Amino acid sequence: MNSADLGRRVGVPSTALFTDQYELTMVQAALKAGTAGRRSVFEAFTRRLPEGRRYGVVAGTGRVLDAVENFHFDEEMLGFLRDQSIVDGPTLDYLADYRFGGDIWGYPEGEVYFPGSPVLRVEGSFAECVLLETVILSILNHDSAIAAAASRMSAAAGGRGLIEMGARRTHELSAVASARAAYIGGFDTTSDLAAGFRYNIPTVGTSAHAFTLLHDSERDAFRAQVDSLGRGTTLLVDTYDVTAAVRTAVEIAGPELGAVRIDSGDLLLVAHRVRQQLDELGATETKIVVTSDLDEYAIASLAAAPVDAYGVGTQLVTGSGHPTCSMVYKLVARAESADPADELRPVAKKSMGAKTSKGGRKWAARRLDEEGVAEAEVIGTGPVPDELAGRQLLVELVRGGEVVAREPLDAARERHMAARAGLPLSAMQLSRGEAVIPTEYV
Repeated sequence: MNSADLGRRVGVPSTALFTDQYELTMVQAALKAGTAGRRSVFEAFTRRLPEGRRYGVVAGTGRVLDAVENFHFDEEMLGFLRDQSIVDGPTLDYLADYRFGGDIWGYPEGEVYFPGSPVLRVEGSFAECVLLETVILSILNHDSAIAAAASRMSAAAGGRGLIEMGARRTHELSAVASARAAYIGGFDTTSDLAAGFRYNIPTVGTSAHAFTLLHDSERDAFRAQVDSLGRGTTLLVDTYDVTAAVRTAVEIAGPELGAVRIDSGDLLLVAHRVRQQLDELGATETKIVVTSDLDEYAIASLAAAPVDAYGVGTQLVTGSGHPTCSMVYKLVARAESADPADELRPVAKKSMGAKTSKGGRKWAARRLDEEGVAEAEVIGTGPVPDELAGRQLLVELVRGGEVVAREPLDAARERHMAARAGLPLSAMQLSRGEAVIPTEYV
C-alpha cells in the first residue's frame, strides 16, 4: 500500500507531552522502587455506553498507532521537565531513551463495542505502558464518540448522502480528527480540506450566503458561480426568497443544475415545495441538500422529505450530546519481574461503587444466533471456547514496538458497515435504551 492509501503521515510532532503529569511521576516512583520493569497488561474499555446508546464504535485506532510511534522525548521537552522539576535525573535519563517496545492488540477500527469490551490491550513493562495512557484515551474517547454519533446519523439517513461540515464548530485539530471518525461512521464527504489532505476523504463545498450578499443581485451571484464551477454546482437558495431563488437558479444553470441547498426554515415543508418546483421547471435530476444544525433525530424526521443529502456540523463534532465515551485505561495483570516466563497475575480495583474493574488479560468474541445476528459480547481470561475461537475480536496492532496493522481508512469504514449490519435491528432505534446485546463474562 502506498502513502495515499493510508493517509499522509507528514509533519507529525512528538506526542510525548500529550499526557498527564502523574504518568511521569508514577514512572519516577516505580523506577526508584524497582518495579518499573515489571511485565504489565493494560486495557482500555468503558464500563457503560453513553446514556441511550445501543452500541459503541471503535475509531481512532490508526491515530493511536501514529501517536505510539511518535511518543518520544526530545531535548527541548526534557529541558522543560528538568527546568520545572517535574521528574528527577534518573527518570529524565529513562525518558530520553524511551520508545515503546511492547505489544498492542485491539478491536479493529470500525468494529462495534459494548460495556466491558477490551477495545485496546497494551502489554510491556509498567513504565512503557503507563506513559501511553493519556494520549491513548484522548484519541479513543474523542474519535469513538464522533464515530458513534456519525453511525447513528448514517443509520437515520437510510442511504442518503452525508456531508461532514463541523470544522468551524470545534478546535482546528479536533475538526480533522472528527472528519476522519465521521467517515468511518458512515459519512461520505467532508468540507475540511485538512482532513481531505491527510486522510484522503472526499471533499465538497461551493458557497455561503456571503457570496450571494457580495453581488448586486442573487442572479449575479448564481451566474458567477455557474460560470466558475459549472452547471453541476450546488446553489444556496435561501438567502432571500426560496421560490424566486430556485426559479432563477434553473433559469441560469438549466435543468442540468447539480443541486440546491436549503439552510433554514421548516426543512420538511420547504424541501417538498422545492422538489415540486424543480420538477415543474424540468430540473428533475437536480438534488436537494439540507443543512441547518441537524442531528440524527432531525435527519430521521426528514425521512419522508425529498432530500438527497444532509450536511451536519455542530451536533456531529460534539458527539450529538455525548462528546466522550468514558473509556478508561486500567492495569489488569502484572508479573513480579520483567521475565517473560514470569506468570502474569490478575489485578483490579476493588473499591466501592461503580468504578470497580475485572482483572486478567482478556480475550473477546461475539456470539451469533442461528441467523448470524450478534446475541452477546463474550469476554474471558481463560481458554477460548471452541465455538467462539473463530469469532475473536482482538487483532494484533503492534509487535515489539513495531506497527503491524496499518490499513486504508476505507477498510475501517467498510468494517463498520458490516459490523453494524450484524447487530439486531433494534440497534438502529433512536429511542433511549440499553446496549443492544449483553456482555457476558466467562
